[in-house]
Amino acid sequence: MKKTCIVKAVAVACCLAMAFPGLACTGITLRSADGSMVVARTIEWGGSDLNSRYAVVPRGYSQQSYVPGAKDGMKFTAKYGYVGLSVEQEEFVAEGINEEGLSAGLFYFPRYGRYVDYDVKRKDKSIADLQLVSYILGSCATVEDVEKAVAAVDVVAIDPRAFTVHWRFADASGRQVVLEIVDGKAHFYENELGVLTNSPGFEWQLTNLNNYVNLFPGSAKPQKLGAADLTAFGAGSGFLGMPGDVTPPSRFVRAAFYQASAPKLPNAEDAVLQCFQILNNFDIPVGIESLPGEPVADIPSATQWTSATDIAGRRIYYRTMYDSAIRCIDLRSIDFSKVGYRSVPLDVVKRQPITGISIM
Repeated sequence: MKKTCIVKAVAVACCLAMAFPGLACTGITLRSADGSMVVARTIEWGGSDLNSRYAVVPRGYSQQSYVPGAKDGMKFTAKYGYVGLSVEQEEFVAEGINEEGLSAGLFYFPRYGRYVDYDVKRKDKSIADLQLVSYILGSCATVEDVEKAVAAVDVVAIDPRAFTVHWRFADASGRQVVLEIVDGKAHFYENELGVLTNSPGFEWQLTNLNNYVNLFPGSAKPQKLGAADLTAFGAGSGFLGMPGDVTPPSRFVRAAFYQASAPKLPNAEDAVLQCFQILNNFDIPVGIESLPGEPVADIPSATQWTSATDIAGRRIYYRTMYDSAIRCIDLRSIDFSKVGYRSVPLDVVKRQPITGISIM
């Protein structure tokens, strides 16, 4: 059984991380008028159903990391309870929040990152990239804790052929950072903008925003071009020229401008709903990532799920490609000293519910 799990983990890691065209994640951050911070994101994979689950992890729950060829890497035990959304295997938490208000999420980062080479002599300090979120949520309360925890371990790939990921961390103080591991060295970047997508690196994405200095919310004023009168065809022409494709640089630009132009709402719940509305713009239909004639996965969307996390309220919300209803897990209703570990599918029924309207 253990050997089967290892083989599956390697296959999952390699499959998820090597199919470059199917990977996409978009993250944004909103703050409400009452000071609440909400971090939200999408997760995309156009190749198959990721069979995503939510995991409730109590204090004292122990895990062990996968490493190349085995599951005998670093052992770690949760000091803090947390709730995470996982993909393919319940250990592979892609997004979550712990009871101290630390949020963590992984975003694919192909071709730009490089971890340290795995050293079997350091296997007891080696953590798989796809399990770093679980380790951090169970071990850390603040971003400062995260920096210390990452410095103490080797982040490795389960399969050396796999592409890398980078991470977003945010804590209850409002601080948010991006972690990228390049040439074996961990680099933390303060993310005051609050946006993250995929490759290239975070600093490049910020620099690239300068290419869109001409964009602004609202509509462009009429002007004369010689004898011709130029007027906008409709509202929102100030964003004319914003990139509309689904590549990571284009999504970063759109996310930054949509987020910046969003009105500040009164409270966290309103901000959560606003995040879902903004991220509607980043849903990726199945088929647009495939060449003509290539087989297309039998799933309703390449955007498999979208989540929003109210850090102060200790709530994580999600909706899926199968059910657009927003669901919420309230960590403050969970006694992490008593609850048992559980892993539950995000969707029990994989079909969008349709409610009929009865006309009498």
